[in-house]
Amino acid sequence: MSVILLDHSKRNTEPEMPNDGPVPEMPVHSPALPMLHLMRLVSPSQPVGAFSYSRGLEWAVHSGTVTNEESCAGWVFGLLEHSYAALDGAIFWRMVSALMQDNEAEFHRLNDWLGASRESSELELEDRRMGESLLTLLSELGVERARSFASDQRATYPAAFAIAACHWNIAPVDALRGLMWSVVESQIMAAIRLVPLGHTAGQRILIAGAAKIERAVEKARTLNDDEIGNTAPALAMASAWHETQYSRLFRS
Repeated sequence: MSVILLDHSKRNTEPEMPNDGPVPEMPVHSPALPMLHLMRLVSPSQPVGAFSYSRGLEWAVHSGTVTNEESCAGWVFGLLEHSYAALDGAIFWRMVSALMQDNEAEFHRLNDWLGASRESSELELEDRRMGESLLTLLSELGVERARSFASDQRATYPAAFAIAACHWNIAPVDALRGLMWSVVESQIMAAIRLVPLGHTAGQRILIAGAAKIERAVEKARTLNDDEIGNTAPALAMASAWHETQYSRLFRS
Protein backbone atom coordinates (compact mmCIF):
# COMPACT_ATOMS: atom_id res chain seq x y z
CA MET A 1 0.00 0.00 0.00
CA SER A 2 1.39 3.40 -1.01
CA VAL A 3 1.52 6.31 1.38
CA ILE A 4 1.22 9.94 0.24
CA LEU A 5 3.48 12.23 2.22
CA LEU A 6 2.59 15.92 2.43
CA ASP A 7 5.51 18.29 1.98
CA HIS A 8 4.85 20.95 4.59
CA SER A 9 7.97 22.84 3.53
CA LYS A 10 6.01 24.25 0.54
CA ARG A 11 3.25 25.63 2.70
CA ASN A 12 2.46 29.29 2.01
CA THR A 13 4.64 31.31 4.36
CA GLU A 14 3.29 34.76 3.43
CA PRO A 15 2.15 36.68 6.49
CA GLU A 16 -1.58 36.87 6.97
CA MET A 17 -3.25 40.26 6.89
CA PRO A 18 -4.73 41.24 10.23
CA ASN A 19 -8.51 41.12 10.31
CA ASP A 20 -8.88 43.66 13.06
CA GLY A 21 -7.21 46.74 14.40
CA PRO A 22 -7.08 50.29 13.00
CA VAL A 23 -7.14 50.84 9.26
CA PRO A 24 -3.98 52.62 8.03
CA GLU A 25 -4.70 56.27 7.30
CA MET A 26 -4.27 57.69 3.82
CA PRO A 27 -1.24 60.01 3.61
CA VAL A 28 -2.23 63.65 4.07
CA HIS A 29 -0.81 64.58 0.66
CA SER A 30 -2.11 61.56 -1.23
CA PRO A 31 -2.90 62.40 -4.88
CA ALA A 32 -6.20 60.56 -4.44
CA LEU A 33 -7.55 63.03 -1.87
CA PRO A 34 -8.64 65.79 -4.28
CA MET A 35 -10.55 63.28 -6.40
CA LEU A 36 -12.27 61.86 -3.33
CA HIS A 37 -13.28 65.37 -2.28
CA LEU A 38 -14.67 65.95 -5.79
CA MET A 39 -16.74 62.77 -5.54
CA ARG A 40 -18.17 64.09 -2.27
CA LEU A 41 -18.95 67.49 -3.81
CA VAL A 42 -20.89 66.03 -6.74
CA SER A 43 -22.68 63.41 -4.67
CA PRO A 44 -26.51 63.68 -4.66
CA SER A 45 -26.24 63.50 -0.87
CA GLN A 46 -24.60 66.94 -0.80
CA PRO A 47 -27.10 69.07 1.18
CA VAL A 48 -27.63 71.88 -1.32
CA GLY A 49 -31.19 71.09 -2.37
CA ALA A 50 -30.46 70.16 -6.00
CA PHE A 51 -33.17 67.47 -5.87
CA SER A 52 -35.91 70.11 -5.62
CA TYR A 53 -35.15 71.81 -8.95
CA SER A 54 -35.75 70.67 -12.54
CA ARG A 55 -34.50 73.73 -14.50
CA GLY A 56 -37.56 73.84 -16.70
CA LEU A 57 -37.68 70.10 -17.32
CA GLU A 58 -40.98 69.80 -15.46
CA TRP A 59 -42.63 72.17 -17.93
CA ALA A 60 -40.98 70.35 -20.87
CA VAL A 61 -42.60 67.12 -19.68
CA HIS A 62 -45.93 68.83 -19.00
CA SER A 63 -45.99 70.34 -22.50
CA GLY A 64 -45.15 67.06 -24.22
CA THR A 65 -41.69 68.18 -25.35
CA VAL A 66 -40.01 65.45 -23.29
CA THR A 67 -41.91 62.17 -23.33
CA ASN A 68 -39.39 59.32 -23.39
CA GLU A 69 -35.73 58.36 -23.11
CA GLU A 70 -34.78 59.74 -26.52
CA SER A 71 -36.41 63.14 -26.09
CA CYS A 72 -35.08 63.39 -22.54
CA ALA A 73 -31.52 62.79 -23.73
CA GLY A 74 -31.98 65.39 -26.46
CA TRP A 75 -33.23 67.97 -23.96
CA VAL A 76 -30.50 67.38 -21.38
CA PHE A 77 -27.61 67.16 -23.84
CA GLY A 78 -28.87 70.23 -25.68
CA LEU A 79 -28.79 72.23 -22.46
CA LEU A 80 -25.37 70.80 -21.65
CA GLU A 81 -23.92 72.14 -24.89
CA HIS A 82 -25.77 75.43 -25.24
CA SER A 83 -26.20 76.51 -21.60
CA TYR A 84 -24.12 74.62 -19.05
CA ALA A 85 -20.92 74.56 -21.11
CA ALA A 86 -21.39 77.85 -22.94
CA LEU A 87 -22.27 79.86 -19.83
CA ASP A 88 -21.86 78.17 -16.43
CA GLY A 89 -18.83 76.10 -17.38
CA ALA A 90 -16.98 78.88 -19.18
CA ILE A 91 -17.44 81.35 -16.32
CA PHE A 92 -16.67 78.68 -13.71
CA TRP A 93 -13.37 77.98 -15.49
CA ARG A 94 -12.46 81.65 -15.14
CA MET A 95 -13.64 81.74 -11.52
CA VAL A 96 -11.24 78.96 -10.54
CA SER A 97 -8.41 80.77 -12.31
CA ALA A 98 -9.22 83.99 -10.45
CA LEU A 99 -9.23 82.20 -7.08
CA MET A 100 -5.92 80.49 -7.82
CA GLN A 101 -4.44 83.92 -8.53
CA ASP A 102 -6.07 85.42 -5.40
CA ASN A 103 -7.87 87.90 -7.64
CA GLU A 104 -10.96 88.53 -5.51
CA ALA A 105 -12.15 91.45 -7.63
CA GLU A 106 -12.19 89.34 -10.79
CA PHE A 107 -13.91 86.49 -8.95
CA HIS A 108 -16.71 88.81 -7.80
CA ARG A 109 -17.03 90.27 -11.30
CA LEU A 110 -17.45 86.80 -12.78
CA ASN A 111 -20.00 85.86 -10.12
CA ASP A 112 -22.03 88.98 -10.91
CA TRP A 113 -21.79 88.24 -14.64
CA LEU A 114 -23.15 84.74 -14.18
CA GLY A 115 -25.92 85.87 -11.85
CA ALA A 116 -27.04 88.55 -14.31
CA SER A 117 -27.24 85.94 -17.08
CA ARG A 118 -30.10 83.97 -15.49
CA GLU A 119 -33.11 84.41 -17.75
CA SER A 120 -35.96 83.78 -15.32
CA SER A 121 -36.67 84.45 -11.67
CA GLU A 122 -36.83 80.69 -10.98
CA LEU A 123 -33.42 80.03 -12.50
CA GLU A 124 -31.95 82.93 -10.55
CA LEU A 125 -33.53 81.79 -7.29
CA GLU A 126 -32.36 78.20 -7.83
CA ASP A 127 -28.81 79.38 -8.41
CA ARG A 128 -28.83 81.65 -5.35
CA ARG A 129 -30.39 79.13 -2.98
CA MET A 130 -28.00 76.35 -3.97
CA GLY A 131 -25.06 78.75 -3.75
CA GLU A 132 -26.12 79.89 -0.28
CA SER A 133 -26.55 76.29 0.88
CA LEU A 134 -23.12 75.24 -0.32
CA LEU A 135 -21.46 78.33 1.15
CA THR A 136 -23.14 77.70 4.50
CA LEU A 137 -21.93 74.11 4.47
CA LEU A 138 -18.40 75.14 3.52
CA SER A 139 -18.35 77.78 6.24
CA GLU A 140 -19.39 75.20 8.83
CA LEU A 141 -16.60 72.95 7.53
CA GLY A 142 -14.04 75.68 8.18
CA VAL A 143 -13.47 76.94 4.64
CA GLU A 144 -12.39 80.52 5.34
CA ARG A 145 -12.99 81.83 1.84
CA ALA A 146 -16.59 80.66 2.02
CA ARG A 147 -17.12 82.54 5.27
CA SER A 148 -16.00 85.82 3.74
CA PHE A 149 -18.16 85.26 0.64
CA ALA A 150 -21.26 83.92 2.43
CA SER A 151 -22.51 87.42 3.26
CA ASP A 152 -22.87 88.14 -0.47
CA GLN A 153 -26.55 87.52 -1.16
CA ARG A 154 -25.78 87.30 -4.89
CA ALA A 155 -23.49 84.29 -4.67
CA THR A 156 -24.03 81.76 -7.47
CA TYR A 157 -23.70 78.02 -7.11
CA PRO A 158 -20.74 77.72 -9.53
CA ALA A 159 -18.93 80.38 -7.47
CA ALA A 160 -19.42 78.36 -4.28
CA PHE A 161 -18.35 75.21 -6.12
CA ALA A 162 -15.19 76.98 -7.30
CA ILE A 163 -14.35 77.95 -3.71
CA ALA A 164 -14.76 74.32 -2.62
CA ALA A 165 -12.65 73.03 -5.51
CA CYS A 166 -9.78 75.39 -4.73
CA HIS A 167 -9.91 74.66 -1.01
CA TRP A 168 -9.48 70.93 -1.56
CA ASN A 169 -6.91 71.35 -4.34
CA ILE A 170 -9.08 69.77 -7.02
CA ALA A 171 -7.55 70.19 -10.47
CA PRO A 172 -9.49 72.86 -12.41
CA VAL A 173 -10.37 70.55 -15.30
CA ASP A 174 -11.59 67.86 -12.90
CA ALA A 175 -13.66 70.43 -11.01
CA LEU A 176 -15.21 71.54 -14.31
CA ARG A 177 -16.01 67.92 -15.17
CA GLY A 178 -17.60 67.52 -11.76
CA LEU A 179 -19.78 70.60 -12.18
CA MET A 180 -20.97 69.48 -15.62
CA TRP A 181 -21.63 65.96 -14.33
CA SER A 182 -23.65 67.21 -11.36
CA VAL A 183 -26.07 69.28 -13.45
CA VAL A 184 -26.59 66.44 -15.94
CA GLU A 185 -27.14 63.89 -13.19
CA SER A 186 -29.59 66.22 -11.44
CA GLN A 187 -31.59 66.54 -14.66
CA ILE A 188 -31.71 62.78 -15.14
CA MET A 189 -32.83 62.20 -11.55
CA ALA A 190 -35.65 64.71 -12.12
CA ALA A 191 -36.58 63.01 -15.41
CA ILE A 192 -36.85 59.62 -13.71
CA ARG A 193 -39.61 61.09 -11.54
CA LEU A 194 -41.28 63.28 -14.16
CA VAL A 195 -41.37 61.44 -17.51
CA PRO A 196 -41.24 58.91 -15.86
CA LEU A 197 -38.10 57.06 -16.91
CA GLY A 198 -36.91 53.75 -15.55
CA HIS A 199 -33.64 53.74 -13.66
CA THR A 200 -32.02 51.68 -16.42
CA ALA A 201 -33.01 54.28 -19.00
CA GLY A 202 -31.56 56.96 -16.75
CA GLN A 203 -28.28 55.08 -16.55
CA ARG A 204 -28.18 54.71 -20.34
CA ILE A 205 -28.48 58.47 -20.71
CA LEU A 206 -25.75 59.07 -18.14
CA ILE A 207 -23.44 56.59 -19.87
CA ALA A 208 -24.05 58.28 -23.22
CA GLY A 209 -23.47 61.60 -21.50
CA ALA A 210 -19.91 60.82 -20.40
CA ALA A 211 -18.40 61.63 -23.79
CA LYS A 212 -20.70 64.64 -24.21
CA ILE A 213 -19.61 66.00 -20.84
CA GLU A 214 -15.99 65.72 -21.92
CA ARG A 215 -16.77 67.71 -25.08
CA ALA A 216 -18.65 70.25 -22.97
CA VAL A 217 -15.61 70.63 -20.72
CA GLU A 218 -13.37 71.26 -23.71
CA LYS A 219 -15.82 73.82 -25.06
CA ALA A 220 -16.05 75.65 -21.73
CA ARG A 221 -12.26 75.82 -21.44
CA THR A 222 -11.69 77.26 -24.90
CA LEU A 223 -14.45 79.86 -25.33
CA ASN A 224 -13.40 83.48 -25.66
CA ASP A 225 -15.10 86.05 -23.45
CA ASP A 226 -17.25 87.35 -26.30
CA GLU A 227 -18.47 83.80 -27.03
CA ILE A 228 -19.82 83.14 -23.53
CA GLY A 229 -23.58 83.08 -23.11
CA ASN A 230 -26.72 80.99 -22.88
CA THR A 231 -27.93 79.98 -26.35
CA ALA A 232 -30.79 77.77 -25.16
CA PRO A 233 -33.97 79.87 -25.50
CA ALA A 234 -36.13 76.83 -24.75
CA LEU A 235 -34.66 76.75 -21.24
CA ALA A 236 -35.63 80.37 -20.59
CA MET A 237 -39.17 79.85 -21.92
CA ALA A 238 -39.68 76.56 -20.07
CA SER A 239 -38.53 78.12 -16.82
CA ALA A 240 -40.74 81.19 -17.26
CA TRP A 241 -43.81 79.10 -18.10
CA HIS A 242 -43.09 76.81 -15.15
CA GLU A 243 -43.69 79.75 -12.80
CA THR A 244 -47.43 79.65 -13.59
CA GLN A 245 -47.76 75.91 -14.22
CA TYR A 246 -50.88 74.61 -12.48
CA SER A 247 -49.35 71.58 -10.74
CA ARG A 248 -45.66 71.34 -9.84
CA LEU A 249 -43.34 68.93 -8.07
CA PHE A 250 -40.20 71.04 -8.46
CA ARG A 251 -39.29 74.63 -7.65
CA SER A 252 -37.98 75.32 -11.15
